[in-house]
Amino acid sequence: MPAKIVLSASRRTDIPAFYMDWFMDRIKNGFFETVNPYTHKKTRVPATPDQVHSIVFWSKNFSRFLMGGFGEQLMGLGYRLFFNFTVNAQSPVLEPRIPPLADRLRQAKILCELVGPDAVTWRFDPVCFYILPDGSAGNNLAGFSEIADAMASLGILRCVTSFMDHYAKISKRPAPYTGFTFLDPDMETKANVLHKMEAVLAATSMKLYTCCESAVMAHLPKDSGIQSSACISGALLAELFGEGLSLKKDAGQRTAQGCGCTVSTDIGIYAEHPCFHNCLFCYANPTDNIFE
Repeated sequence: MPAKIVLSASRRTDIPAFYMDWFMDRIKNGFFETVNPYTHKKTRVPATPDQVHSIVFWSKNFSRFLMGGFGEQLMGLGYRLFFNFTVNAQSPVLEPRIPPLADRLRQAKILCELVGPDAVTWRFDPVCFYILPDGSAGNNLAGFSEIADAMASLGILRCVTSFMDHYAKISKRPAPYTGFTFLDPDMETKANVLHKMEAVLAATSMKLYTCCESAVMAHLPKDSGIQSSACISGALLAELFGEGLSLKKDAGQRTAQGCGCTVSTDIGIYAEHPCFHNCLFCYANPTDNIFE
């Protein structure tokens, strides 16, 4: 019997925030048509409940998803849902169109009530460092402890983090104000940040995982409890929803950088699904002026 499909919705854009009507229309039709971002080859992906093992949703804002009752609709049709929820500290400069933190924490609570905290992963991602106009260094780590306490109180067990990737397209974007530049610190600094984050989580039941950070992981002490993440983990999905899916590593992800994800099919399309959060550090957005 062929393995059932894990749908990823989506690493490429924020479908729960902006494209759930499109998503549900495709669910109604029983298939998605994906487009390879490199070859532009189109592939039809079956999407009926008997062919889909589970759906992994990625988002920074589940407000529209929850208000529309899409989770209940999908579960009523027989789909099994998992949520990767990115909740960073409030930063109008880095994430100008994200709801207030209190709103996002309420969303996390509702998601946990919907599917249980075992099916929700909190992503604090990415950690960013930057230079301010006065020459001092800043970061977006403020608020990590507050968010960790809130997530732990909901029963969430996993926190996944990574450091900003300094792609060329990001450096070409206009700065939010004169004198602002992103900073890429050395590995020891990053390892120290992870150590401090782990110490914060030590007071909770959560464990810290890294996403595609093998170089930083190599600088951690041997007794560190931090592990490399599989943001889509076939083993975890099988534990939650039963077997029948592939446990093979996803060769299309950044395995050399430490990605542990198992195979899934991402149904987001860069050209058709632009993300309107306009995060300053995002690799998926075009190099336009997001502050206009």
